[in-house]
Amino acid sequence: MVPKLIRPLSFPILCLLIHLCGGLTSTADAAPESQSTVTICEYYNPKECDPEKQTCKTTAECGVAMEFVEPYCFAAWKNDSVGGFQIISKGCWTDKEGCNQTKCLQLPKIDKLQFCCCKGDLCNQDVHNNDDKPTTLASVITDNTPGVKPVDQNQLTRTLICSIVPIVGLAALIIVIFWMWKRFRRQVYEYHEQLPTVDPTINIPPAPNPLHPLKLIELRARGRFGAVWKAQLMEDIVAVKIFPLQDKQSWLTEQDIYNLPQMDHDNILKFIAVERRGDNLNIELWLITEFHSRGSLCDYLKGNTLSWSDLCKIAETMATGLAHLHDEVTAARGHGVKPAVAHRDFKSKNVLLKNNLTACVADFGLALKFEPGKSPGDTHGQVGTRRYMAPEVLEGAISFNRDAFLRIDMYACGLVLWELISRCDAMEGPVSDYQLPYEEEVGTHPTLEDMQELVVINKSRPAVKELWLKHPGLEGVISTMEECWDHDAEARLSAGCVQERIMQLSRNVNISQSNQQTPLIINTSPLIPSFEPNL
Repeated sequence: MVPKLIRPLSFPILCLLIHLCGGLTSTADAAPESQSTVTICEYYNPKECDPEKQTCKTTAECGVAMEFVEPYCFAAWKNDSVGGFQIISKGCWTDKEGCNQTKCLQLPKIDKLQFCCCKGDLCNQDVHNNDDKPTTLASVITDNTPGVKPVDQNQLTRTLICSIVPIVGLAALIIVIFWMWKRFRRQVYEYHEQLPTVDPTINIPPAPNPLHPLKLIELRARGRFGAVWKAQLMEDIVAVKIFPLQDKQSWLTEQDIYNLPQMDHDNILKFIAVERRGDNLNIELWLITEFHSRGSLCDYLKGNTLSWSDLCKIAETMATGLAHLHDEVTAARGHGVKPAVAHRDFKSKNVLLKNNLTACVADFGLALKFEPGKSPGDTHGQVGTRRYMAPEVLEGAISFNRDAFLRIDMYACGLVLWELISRCDAMEGPVSDYQLPYEEEVGTHPTLEDMQELVVINKSRPAVKELWLKHPGLEGVISTMEECWDHDAEARLSAGCVQERIMQLSRNVNISQSNQQTPLIINTSPLIPSFEPNL
């Protein structure tokens, strides 16, 4: 029968009561020697003593002040989840109900607590269950510390395996999914630079009417933001740039730039339309433009050398297209104002060649427009291709204004001029194999740290060969090139100035070649000293 005193109590209150009863030991110890009843009980109170740090008393003399009340012994413990138990408290008890036996009989469990009480010296050393079979606690608590019964090792092993295996399996699944995702990204993108993108599931504009029939014919290139295909639209051959859904922002940015007023220009890639193909996660975003079979300037230079006239034609038209992009064009003939636009990823891969070797600027996925009185939007400075990054971009010291971004384009323009010069056969002597800028110094895949050390710290630039300086026209192009990649951004030429210089160099060299007695005069002073808009 459960004692009336503890039957209504919950587990926390009972623990407190047991602890307070343990305190009776101190009272018993202090009781006068004349007290008639004294019982020795096994004792343990975790609030008073830590057996791992000190020697704790193991017994208590239990006595009471009132002669008609006898002292008793008790033990309290709780079972754990693996078949063992933990001692809560042992000591003196004063309520005789259910405690008159000499064995510590286990009483019904209250909440999670097991309890027994008894009469006689050290009667609480062992606990007996209801069928009077002893359950010896002393073997594991001889020093009165909490103990655990020996458990079945096979059961423990099974429990551990059942707990650990699901966790290990889940971790392995997460690792495999992450590895597959990384592998997919590497296969889709060849470039190591990435533009931060926004959530692809929001703000996708309604799909325009599909252009039918539009048939993809041949994969021509693969770049940072997607693949470029040769395609057939009715009777015409066009180029289709396919963006994955993750790069929706680049697709939107290119549309935005192409749709600006007065963007139709001979030296800007001609835009035709956009489409959205597929649904859900299989959406592909298409950008349809004019097709040029010669491809990019970079690809053309790998397999071809340039004459002096070819170099001048490509350089002049390239600078013309870049100047139109940079310029703010006033409203005219019903067209609105075209704002200044910074390309932010200018390089030979993004300059396309027409059949007559005139150039047009393409790929505006990172471009920024500068409309008067409006914010240019995302002005994160360190974007683009690493080997073409200007010193101020590499060291993160760019000021976020229009002129600063336009001067970054001009640094890259100087590197493209170096690529043109390196493949020109106008001078006497061998023409070197094509190399990207700084490829000789840092290889084909430079890190950001490589470029910072080379360009910012060492202030190095691609090598200029003595052989090139022997040609009067190339000497003038080299001077223009070096002013484009000047370390001081404010000293760099504008795109309009480069255009004027190349035009003058081409004209003067042609006159000199037709009349050897006419001296060649090359004006290398800046014709357009700043990036102020043409108003």
